[in-house]
Amino acid sequence: MTTPSTTAWPAGAELLPVDGSAGTLVGRAWVPDAAGPSVVVVRESGVVDVSATFPTMRSLTEHPDPSAAVRAADGPVLGSLDELAANTPPELRRPDRPWLLSPIDLHVVKAAGVTFPVSMLERVIEERARGDQDAAAAIREEIGATIGGSLDALRPGSPEAAQLKAFLVDRGWWSQYLEVGIGPDAEVFTKAPVLSTVGAHVDVGVHSVSEWNNPEPEVVLVVASDGRIVGATLGNDVNLRDIEGRSALLLGQAKDNNASAAVGPFVRLFDESYDLDALRESVVRLEIEGDDGFRLEGVSELARISRDPADLARHVIGAHHQYPDGFVLYLGTMFAPVDDRDAPGRGFTHHDGDLVRISEPRLGTLVNRVRSSEAAAPWTFGIDALYRNLAARGLLT
Repeated sequence: MTTPSTTAWPAGAELLPVDGSAGTLVGRAWVPDAAGPSVVVVRESGVVDVSATFPTMRSLTEHPDPSAAVRAADGPVLGSLDELAANTPPELRRPDRPWLLSPIDLHVVKAAGVTFPVSMLERVIEERARGDQDAAAAIREEIGATIGGSLDALRPGSPEAAQLKAFLVDRGWWSQYLEVGIGPDAEVFTKAPVLSTVGAHVDVGVHSVSEWNNPEPEVVLVVASDGRIVGATLGNDVNLRDIEGRSALLLGQAKDNNASAAVGPFVRLFDESYDLDALRESVVRLEIEGDDGFRLEGVSELARISRDPADLARHVIGAHHQYPDGFVLYLGTMFAPVDDRDAPGRGFTHHDGDLVRISEPRLGTLVNRVRSSEAAAPWTFGIDALYRNLAARGLLT
């Protein structure tokens, strides 16, 4: 991939939910004077540093009532949201001023796959095409003719799902992706290392070996160590379709690369204005704009998910597995773009410089630009660096 052209990044106010003043929005920002990150809350007065009360986002989300606790916290105003957003893109950044980061820190980054019927079928197509983009169109047509109808009403693990499994096995169409899509057990994997996610207004990474890839716009749960879902945000679970299509055992290479997990722009904590039922009504919008004039739009309703968000969280945490620092969970996507871009029948793949906009009315807008993982800013600030910085600032007492 080549160096992307200059990008017109949206103003900070455009990142907010439509009812932003009603919600509790928290995130993280790099503070040059502290030479490290701070937990922040978005208020009418600006972006407020509350790190003296909550040195990490993990410490905030572990509180019994995170929303009430952060509303009671105070600290210095780092600047307006417009100022921090404008200073976030690396090519525009002044290092002596604060900028936005991914809103999560010590949470383990998990992701659920094959949670929408459309994406389930696309995973089957990837598998049967062995990552060959040219073969996908013909296989897509054949699978559609074999299965027929809509799978939206099918509940994983139900007797009806078992009947469909028997039908597909009989016709030679069974797949490991159908197993997790309609079987009793969900696919949940570790998407990225702790502290490696990127936030809004920066580059997302696509490994340079990939020739067939796409964004995966998703709602992301924020879950405390006791299993409470305490909030949500948006995410881009960047996917390399050709790599995963060659073998599911290449999932790590397909999913976990530099800058390949975007989260943000902020976590909306559950409170009187937003809860799990409101999250279940999420309508996620995807927009892609390319330097070549290509444009793609789509809408995904979370109500069409095959497994309830709370059920997916229970697949992650419980007596079988604990997360002392909590975790975030990408809920999966129904987006698997098949619009032809470069040649008829080859579907969609990213180009260098694509601007990806993921939005949801109550969660705001996450905007990133596509670059190769090798060209994106390297990940250098890890757990050891974080705790050395917090100790030097006297925030660990």
